This record gives sequence, C-alpha cells and structure tokens, in this order.
Amino acid sequence: MIKKVAILLVAVFATAFASAQPKNDQKKKSGNPVFPGWYADPEVAVFGKEYWIYPTYSARYEKQVFFDAFSSKDLVHWTKHERILDTATVKWARRALWAPAVVEQNKKYYIFFGANDIQNDHELGGIGVAVADRPQGPFKDLTGRPLIDKFYNGAQPIDQFVFKDKDGAYYIFYGGWRHCNVARLNNTFTGFVPFADGTTFKEVTPEGYVEGPFMFIKDGKYYFMWSEGGWGGPDYSVAYAIADSPFGPFRRIGKILQQDPAVATGAGHHSVLQVPGTDHWYIIYHRRPLDETHPDHRVTCIDRMYFDEQGYIKPVKITREGVEAIR
Repeated sequence: MIKKVAILLVAVFATAFASAQPKNDQKKKSGNPVFPGWYADPEVAVFGKEYWIYPTYSARYEKQVFFDAFSSKDLVHWTKHERILDTATVKWARRALWAPAVVEQNKKYYIFFGANDIQNDHELGGIGVAVADRPQGPFKDLTGRPLIDKFYNGAQPIDQFVFKDKDGAYYIFYGGWRHCNVARLNNTFTGFVPFADGTTFKEVTPEGYVEGPFMFIKDGKYYFMWSEGGWGGPDYSVAYAIADSPFGPFRRIGKILQQDPAVATGAGHHSVLQVPGTDHWYIIYHRRPLDETHPDHRVTCIDRMYFDEQGYIKPVKITREGVEAIR
C-alpha cells in the first residue's frame, strides 16, 4: 500500500511540474541559438507572411553538401525544411556548399551559393545559382555551371550576397581573401550586365574587409557590412560603412558585432532584417558556444539591432535570450 501511495505521489508531482513548464508554443522569446544544430552564415528573408533563414550546414567540407532552411511566422518558433538544395542536383558542385543568398523575383525563388572552395582559376567551382517555385524548394541548378568561377580582382568567388537597388537592378556582392567585388546581374540571373566603362566586376573592398558582404538601405543611405578576423577563431566580427551609392566609396566606421566572453565567441557572417512596416531591426548571425573550440561548431542566433540619432549602428549586445515574438 505504501509503495502504491509513493508511486501515486510521484506521478502527481511530475504532472504538476510538467504543467508548470512553458510549452513550446508559449515561448516568449526565441532563445539563442534559434534552432538546434551546427549552422552558420545565415541569410534572412521575408516571403509572404513568413520569415526564412537559409544557413550553411556547418561541417567539414566533404560533408557540407546540402542546405537546410528554416521558416517562422514570429521569429520564435521555427520549422525545419531539410535538404532544399543538394550537390546531387548540381553536377559541378561536390563539396563546401556555403553562404546561401536568396531572392524572389516573378514568383520564382533563387538561391546563390558557393561550392568547392576553389583556390585558383584552374579548379572547377565558384558561385552558382539554383531556382525553385517555393521558398522551401526543392531548388534545381539554373545554369548548369558556375556563374562566377575566376578570381577577378583577387577575390575568391565565395560569400555571395544579392542586393536589389531602389531602381530594381540586382547586384551581387561577393569575395573572400580580403577582396570584395560587385557585379550587376541580368534579369534572368544567368549572367551579367557590364558597367558603363565596360567592366563587369568592380572592386569595392573597404578597410578591414575579409569576407561575408551584406548591404541594406536605410533613410536613403547604403549600409555596407562585412566580416573581419578569422572565421574559425574567437575574433570573428562584423564591421560596416555608409555610402551614398551601392558602389561606395566605403569608409570603415567600426565594428558592431563581436564576441562577448560571457556569452559566446566568433560572432560574425550575418544578415539583417527589418520587419516590414516597422522600425524593428534584427541581426542574424552565427557564433560559437563558450564550451566549443571546433571551428565548425557554430550556431545561428538573432538579436536586436539599433541605430542612434545620427543613423549609426549601435554595438549589438549578443544575448542568450534572443528576441521577442513579432509577426
């Protein structure tokens, strides 16, 4: 009898404890990381009434052969969409699939990606593009070959970002090895439109640039951002410049995202979100947990981003709590 009573009491207390815990659908904040798993280089987008994050699957290059995506209606609850693009559907790509950039045009979705981590102009690889009918794919190779496969102006063809200007023109910013180029994409995203001087790839490298370019417009100004430091170390960080044109000149202002020894290290390679119709700005980035030293052990996080009265970006406070829900 005593044994039965004890079992009953344990069951009652367990039920009461479980009832007191917040259910997943009652989460008030996203928490950081926003979803489980090793993911880096997150690209954020808004399609319809959903937020989307497209990250790199962070692993050794031979295992880095696909992309997953994550969708949310409120920045707090995320749904995973597996293998939206795989090297099995990109004949020229075999490894090191990374840093996706995603845009929507004419009810089609395009994902730009780097593959193979080429080290010279004689290797096969570089930046490619794939297309799908839905944000979650499946994506199929658009051109059957790399879109950019050479080291123009010294820039390794990786870390692409596609920017839509105020006049509707699309530009691709990209580059590793401390060089950044910009080129204008044609309307089908299968090639380029030369600039007025006849060149296709213009170098726009700011002081301190290493990789991971990103651009957005606020109050008529072009904010150009990039990553500095070593991606595998604790000093990875994000800096920025402001210009009157998407071509610069870009004068470095300073860092706005970096490690906090009390929270995480290696905070970098980001994207920026402005919630449509609001003045709410967010930075989505990857970082390394304090108990991790492996270079590939990176997680995707989100925190608020604020501006001062002069329009400069305030240093971002990286948190464990993340952000509140906002539809």
